[in-house]
Amino acid sequence: MKLEAQDPRNTTSTCIATVVGLTGARLRLRLDGSDNKNDFWRLVDSAEIQPIGNCEKNGGMLQPPLGFRLNASSWPMFLLKTLNGAEMAPIRIFHKEPPSPSHNFFKMGMKLEAVDRKNPHFICPATIGEVRGSEVLVTFDGWRGAFDYWCRFDSRDIFPVGWCSLTGDNLQPPGTKVCIYLNKNGSTGPHLDKKKVQQLPDHFGPARASMVLQQAVQACIDCAYHQKTVFSFLKQGHGGAVISAVFDREQHTLNLPAVNSITYVLRFLEKLCHNLRSDNLFGNQPFTQTHLSLSTTEYSHSHDRYLPGETFALGNSLARSLEPHSDSMDSTLNPTNLVSTSQNLRNPGYRPLLPSCGLPLSTASAVRRLCSRGSDRRDASRLSGRDPSSWTVEDVMQFVREADPQFGPHADLFRKHEIDGKALLLLRSDTMMKYMGLKLGPALKLCYHIDRLKQGKF
Repeated sequence: MKLEAQDPRNTTSTCIATVVGLTGARLRLRLDGSDNKNDFWRLVDSAEIQPIGNCEKNGGMLQPPLGFRLNASSWPMFLLKTLNGAEMAPIRIFHKEPPSPSHNFFKMGMKLEAVDRKNPHFICPATIGEVRGSEVLVTFDGWRGAFDYWCRFDSRDIFPVGWCSLTGDNLQPPGTKVCIYLNKNGSTGPHLDKKKVQQLPDHFGPARASMVLQQAVQACIDCAYHQKTVFSFLKQGHGGAVISAVFDREQHTLNLPAVNSITYVLRFLEKLCHNLRSDNLFGNQPFTQTHLSLSTTEYSHSHDRYLPGETFALGNSLARSLEPHSDSMDSTLNPTNLVSTSQNLRNPGYRPLLPSCGLPLSTASAVRRLCSRGSDRRDASRLSGRDPSSWTVEDVMQFVREADPQFGPHADLFRKHEIDGKALLLLRSDTMMKYMGLKLGPALKLCYHIDRLKQGKF
């Protein structure tokens, strides 16, 4: 359905929006003419959404959203085409926003349910941590301040306990250290590029189960020779995080299912990896090495050995023991429908990274010589020699991963905030801390690498 909505990034503008998702009493909205990276959520009775025609009725004009993808002069024609034949949200389904409470009655220690503003599709158990006048500090149970925020006592992002149960929304479980480990020496199968897998972090999390699942699935997509292949094994879920893939010259998004434990995360990944023929890729314990790894060279691929800890065995017997009957999560994975991938189409992907410490000079030299026998020419970073200001968001994510393997978990933030090459060169540590949620250490390190990039030393 189409409706009018305030642009959350430019609140003086009223734009055309499309309802692209529903959960409980909330709408997921996308401004027409914008991309799918700036979706936002509103309650069904929000004063910021109105039926089509309300703006004109009150003497205003509909505006293009901030970041309108076409030329500004094409907006009138775009507007006509967008509304022509579209399904308009009828006036009868709009409700007036309720009046605000007269006073702040919150007290420290009170329990509530609240929107996670860093991941606004989630509503989570929370506690009032502090009260200052009309402001309250929302702290999320089990998360040690990582997602806390201050808001007014009448904020529409906070709800009484039982709200999700009443409205049919998904209440996330309290925070627990969920952490999934990657077996970089495991079988990557015919669909995942082993060199790109080597560039991933050793683990995803600790974070909420839904976010760990999102990071792991997105990593599989990013490491695929053809992203469409991985995407074809997934079905639209409900209540979980969003993953994206680029194929057929378009960006495609999909909701994962809501998961609340490491068991279900591993079970989902087991089924996905089975379809990708990359079994034993993930586990719930670190994969340790029997000797020094030479990282991403072909030599290490054939010689390194990992001793898995307690891993989630990838087989049908364990899936049956965990859950004797099918459930909604099973339905979010398509049946195995393997897409043939020619070995000749494989993309070399990322350039190899050598260990930064603990490697004898003679060994390091040998590795470099080994890499230089033609592989440097094939595997060199596709960023080399290119003007950073021309980089795409994907290029920036690659730069972040290559600058330091420890930055791997932060790479998705650059996708989320649409940081391309030009934006990267403007980043400062305070910006990354305030708007991207980075801690001081990683922010300073990234600034160091960005400064080197500006000096042409990358």
